Amino acid sequence: MKTFTATPADIEKKWVVVDAEGVVLGRLASIVAMRLRGKHKATFTPHMDMGDNVIVINADKVQLTGNKRREKTYWRHTGYPGGIKSTTAEKVLDGKHPERVVEAAVKRMLPGNKLSRHVMGNLRIYAGAEHPHTAQNPEVLDVASMNKKNTRTA
Repeated sequence: MKTFTATPADIEKKWVVVDAEGVVLGRLASIVAMRLRGKHKATFTPHMDMGDNVIVINADKVQLTGNKRREKTYWRHTGYPGGIKSTTAEKVLDGKHPERVVEAAVKRMLPGNKLSRHVMGNLRIYAGAEHPHTAQNPEVLDVASMNKKNTRTA
């Protein structure tokens, strides 16, 4: 028996829309990362882009457990000596680009290689409820109902 290895002709990509309203950030990010890589498919091949195109809406309404909203820190560096900057998750979520919190969480759940950087191009994140991808007929993936721990009301 031979091991199945997918070729580009074998890959079928679907469009999936995920509503992040009230969903815990880490649980949302792990499910989205799995979908982006294609690990939910029986024909998963590690070196191929097998995953679906994922649309995340309501990214500004994502929930963080505990004190993470106030205490979780995102670091970046300007490139100059002593140029390290920090911001909290609360400032990012209340700021101009709240979708960056979800993007960072998903990116950090993927392996750090060229394929993962390519796969991140299949992720679209929107702060509001509207998205311009209705022509692709995305199917709804209800992350909130998968597990009772996926939601939080606070």
